[in-house]
Amino acid sequence: MAADVVIVGAGIVGAACARALARAGARVVVLDRGAAAAGTSAHGEGNLLVSDKGPGPELELAKVSLRRWAALADELAGELGPRFPSIEHDAKGGLVVVTSADGLTGLRRFAAAQRASGVEAVEVGADRARELEPDLAPGVLGAVHYPQDAQVQPVAAAEALLASARRAGADVRTGVEVTGPLLGADGELAGVATSRGEIPAGAVVVAAGPWSGEVAERLGSRIAVRPRRGMVLVTSPMPQRIRHKVYDGDYFAATQSAGAELQTSAVVESTRGGTVLIGSSREQVGFDDRLRTEVLAQMARRAVAVFPFLARTNVMRSYLGFRPYMPDHLPVIGPDPVRAGLWFATGHEGAGVGLAPTTGDLVAAQLLGLEPPTDPRPFAADRPSLVEAEPGATRPPAQEVRS
Repeated sequence: MAADVVIVGAGIVGAACARALARAGARVVVLDRGAAAAGTSAHGEGNLLVSDKGPGPELELAKVSLRRWAALADELAGELGPRFPSIEHDAKGGLVVVTSADGLTGLRRFAAAQRASGVEAVEVGADRARELEPDLAPGVLGAVHYPQDAQVQPVAAAEALLASARRAGADVRTGVEVTGPLLGADGELAGVATSRGEIPAGAVVVAAGPWSGEVAERLGSRIAVRPRRGMVLVTSPMPQRIRHKVYDGDYFAATQSAGAELQTSAVVESTRGGTVLIGSSREQVGFDDRLRTEVLAQMARRAVAVFPFLARTNVMRSYLGFRPYMPDHLPVIGPDPVRAGLWFATGHEGAGVGLAPTTGDLVAAQLLGLEPPTDPRPFAADRPSLVEAEPGATRPPAQEVRS
């Protein structure tokens, strides 16, 4: 059966695209070579943040998505009913803390720029910071409180979006790998060949996270997405002592770094189940999934510097995942400039959960000629900042794959 749109990737971004397109009336097929929400979406913390984004296109996307998530939590609960697991939307707010005078000056400057862009960023002194988080380390000099920051359970949220998409007619197929393109008479993409047969389609959306580059090459194009590995520590359940998402002032610099070397910062928050999630790390090592205990140790030391009580807390497990990194730190949301019929929704790095709803709405709007929720131009695959950072990223391989 032909589809209007094939979406490659059943993580949270692919799920959001599927829901938006299916609810707008498109015939949608979602493909994933593994299980749904089993890749990057299953190895993150479910952050919905504005606190870590400076003024610019990503912040604008995040502000729209935060509002969408608040509405989606109610929409999905009402649509799917009480038997479906909650997405655990929690508008807990964020707290960015600093321990040096220089750090405080930099944080103030950053927060002022965010406020000018419409973010709620409330500077608080050391005493007020400890009212918000009583267990903070004595060395914390000040903080900025971000009431808009929130969190969802990422796997539950992705599954809920997919369930909603199915209710709107989407066909979700797992264990199906895309192996090549189906091409039309003029070389346009007209569907995909898969491990389970051919699927004709009017458009193909690659939403395969850090594996999007591999999928793009199979379909006769290129995209500069690369994997950036991150690790998380999970404590044993305990009575909740951490009320917000709390991180140190180095986190923003780590997210924006272009270096391949290890970047760590303290990122600490509680879950509804009583565990504490401790991050974060970033390093470019390809798809190397070997555990590095020195990375976990560095993360633990940084977390204890913010919350000393964690030094007496048992760690239950750790996990790692791969984020889809783009060299100019913006996702790609829109058509491929080389191959007609090929679209992208990828490259969100660690912000995919937060940005997923508006990404899906942007893809649907561009594909179906609807009014976009925000300006799509900054996320184009041939934007100048991406072409300059990664020349040739959108040119086809020398040897095209044909089917």
